[in-house]
Amino acid sequence: MTAIALRPPEVVMRLQRLGAAHPTRLSFLRQLIRRAAREKWRVRKHLFDLDDKGFGRVVYAVETPVRTYSLVAFSTPLDDEKRSDRVIAQAWDTSYVLYDGLPDVADIARLEANAPLQEAGRYTRSELVLARANKSVRLFKEVATALARGQQPDEEQLLGVGYLLRTTAVYGNGKFGIADRDDISSRPELAGSFQAEMLTVWLIRSFTFDLVDHIARRRNPAGAARLAPELRRALGVGNATGLGMAPFLVRHPLLTHSWFLARETALARVRAEPHG
Repeated sequence: MTAIALRPPEVVMRLQRLGAAHPTRLSFLRQLIRRAAREKWRVRKHLFDLDDKGFGRVVYAVETPVRTYSLVAFSTPLDDEKRSDRVIAQAWDTSYVLYDGLPDVADIARLEANAPLQEAGRYTRSELVLARANKSVRLFKEVATALARGQQPDEEQLLGVGYLLRTTAVYGNGKFGIADRDDISSRPELAGSFQAEMLTVWLIRSFTFDLVDHIARRRNPAGAARLAPELRRALGVGNATGLGMAPFLVRHPLLTHSWFLARETALARVRAEPHG
């Protein structure tokens, strides 16, 4: 096998190239999904309490071989003039907590009083991740309307956006009183980089589909369609700004180097394999 040199930093570390990078087997979410499939994690709805307009609370329980985690989601009314993806926003369409275990009635009530407040709320070490997201309002409404009519939404328009909800923050690692990284770093399923955060976003994606299906079904119980599986597979969760990545890259150059070195080494080894 002929050795191939790694691409130089001035080629790899360009914003245009980084922004167009595709996920690989080394990507954080891919690592999580492989483990979930290998260990046969079970995801179920523990609570689904939404009104006709899709406002209320939902709990998804994720049962791993050793322990259970829960996404506690809250969907709340929000005036259009208050919807903002900026850091200074004070209200959002949806808010979330990744909970360590299965929350009881009192836990859910406590989180319902605090999670929609985000930074202004009060949290405990049982909360592993705090997140929030806004709807892609026009597209979300159009998808819900199409499904309520028994139709699928316009595929080109849907895939042109790529998401129905976009996160405006996903907080972990002890922010605002939630659990410190040391509390979970010895757990194999969360030991890797950003595994708790990726689990949260993965579950938010599922909530997105359940939310729009629920609204459509409440509008037309007998004739509503569900979002088609092939469209679900093509959709993800949007990211409003990615603003937090800027200081992260500045503060953690060695970690960033390690991630890209691993990817570039893997690419070089594959390119060096003989092709016959």
